[in-house]
Amino acid sequence: TAAAQVSVVQELQKYKDVLPDQDTHHDVQTLDKTIATLETELSAARTLQESLLNGSPVSEDFKVSESIGRRKYRMVIGINTAFSSRKRRDSIRYTWMPRGEKRKQLEEQKGVIIRFVIGHSAIAGGIIDRAIEAEDRKHGDFMKIDHVEGYLALSGKTKTYFATAVSLWDADFYVKVDDDVHVNIATLGQILSKQAWKPRVYMGCMKSGPVLSEKGVRYYEPEHWKFGEPGNKYFRHATGQLYAISKDLATYISINKHVLHKYINEDVSLGSWFLGLDVEHIDDRRLCCGTPPDCEWKAQAGNTCAASFDWKCSGICNSEGRIWEVHNKCAEGDKALWNSTF
Repeated sequence: TAAAQVSVVQELQKYKDVLPDQDTHHDVQTLDKTIATLETELSAARTLQESLLNGSPVSEDFKVSESIGRRKYRMVIGINTAFSSRKRRDSIRYTWMPRGEKRKQLEEQKGVIIRFVIGHSAIAGGIIDRAIEAEDRKHGDFMKIDHVEGYLALSGKTKTYFATAVSLWDADFYVKVDDDVHVNIATLGQILSKQAWKPRVYMGCMKSGPVLSEKGVRYYEPEHWKFGEPGNKYFRHATGQLYAISKDLATYISINKHVLHKYINEDVSLGSWFLGLDVEHIDDRRLCCGTPPDCEWKAQAGNTCAASFDWKCSGICNSEGRIWEVHNKCAEGDKALWNSTF
């Protein structure tokens, strides 16, 4: 019950306050994560209680928790894709993403969920939606969300993805990656596993680009006035090709999805949602390597990249064909994935 959770949180806070000085920093951080998790669950319980008392409809996210008894996963990888990206999806299926039984083994043995994330057309059930359904029957690797597809609606899609994913799977981390990026799953898992004991982690390649106020330019910001004087830069946030957030933050998005503001650029939106929160921003450049020769040289030096793409294209240029080159030269290999522990 909510009352019981309050009591547990209070007791943990008291215990933390009286920890002797010789206790390690790791112990304190682990306790912080436990408290944060309970507080997040408490917030969800209160939302449910208020909805029931007010007679309001209860969202699926807050119905009797399905997380009780659910298995724990290391990470959920959601690959953002579009209706027109069939060739991109196939190129991923035949390079870095295991297919069929191998993908199921990845879930069972390594605790890694991978799905292509897709919404629906403005006219649900049309020919485009039926094409996705046929593709999903063949591969079974889609995560369909309640979202109308469109490039200018990526912020809303990102919000819905995290809210849906955290309701479906209990994972340490939730990853968003574009469908024109090459990923080394084991390397990504190892990077994230080192942060799993921390609460509220936001991880990616952090950047701070200019706020563009001129209409018609790429990445134009309609709400540029909110960021101060012309020429100002955005707050630090993870580049949109790949980023990961911990379960606490995914749950926070799910609980507050109706009031989180959506900027035109989804990576800016995500970063804005964590401003004012006690969130650790982790900048790891292995999450944004270049395509060969960059990722190839790093792999040869024993510093395998988790994600590779071309900055100039905001993904791998002509990815349907070139992702094979990236995979051949920069992939960690099947043995690395199946022999890894994370």
